[in-house]
Order: sequence, then C-alpha cells, then structure tokens
Amino acid sequence: MKRKNYISWDEYFMGVALLASKRSKDPNTQVGACIVDDNNIIISTGYNGFPFGCSDDDYSWARDGADTKYQYVVHAELNAILNANGKSLKGAKLYVDLFPCNECAKAIIQSGIREIVYLYDKYADTPQTIASKKMLTSAGIKLTQFSSGLDSLTLEFRK
Repeated sequence: MKRKNYISWDEYFMGVALLASKRSKDPNTQVGACIVDDNNIIISTGYNGFPFGCSDDDYSWARDGADTKYQYVVHAELNAILNANGKSLKGAKLYVDLFPCNECAKAIIQSGIREIVYLYDKYADTPQTIASKKMLTSAGIKLTQFSSGLDSLTLEFRK
C-alpha cells in the first residue's frame, strides 16, 4: 500500500515558496515565490532581495528615512518571473506567502500567470494591495488563499 500522509501539491509548492523566502537577507520581511506549470512542474522560484551585483552589505535595509530598502529590493514575485529566463509563464500558477503588491501584479498579469495562491494578506487595506486586487481581478487571474490541515512542514538534515 502506498503511504497516505504525503503532502498535497499546494502544500508542496507553498513549502517551496516558504523555503525560498529563507534566502532573503531582509531583516524584517522575507517573502518567497514559486511558479509552476499546469503539469505541476516548477518553472522558477524567487525571493525578495537586491538585484544581481548589488551587494547586500552596500545597500540600505532600512524601512524609514531617505535611503530605504524600498528603492532597491526586487520582490519575490518579480524575481521568480525574471528567474524563469524567458520560459513561457502562460497559464502558470504562482505560489507566494505575501499577497502581491500593485507593481508585482502588473508583471504577473503581463507574464501570463493565471492563478495566484497566497498565504497572507497582511496589507489588504493598503492602496497598493487594493489596486493590485483590482488589476488582477480585471485581468481574470484567480486569487486563492492557501489553506491546509497542516500547521507546519519540517525539513530534517539529520535523522
């Protein structure tokens, strides 16, 4: 008999997105994304961080002031889209732990992604997220809040 306590595709891909977020150097917010095709094959992953060639030690991680991270950071969703290296994302599904902002929504729409599965909607009442939802909905992109019977997944490097 086959094992019965395996994880679902949604749990697997959200787990990959959360694992990708662990690569972020951002001291406040770590976000990960995973893009999959309609055959449940991972096309790309990404996390929030500075662009290639921009040292994590040379740019500001500050949230307030004249020189903030917001001027430099590439969001997880856009990184995942760019990391696809030109592969078609038409009809793909994006897993991300934080609901996409309006800037990422534009890239998601233009890329051809058709569904977003998100874990949190922390900024639901902000103008950026309201605009994001308006654009995504107008573009016919399915928005699904992730749910699972699991509270966590554990990775073990030593048994």
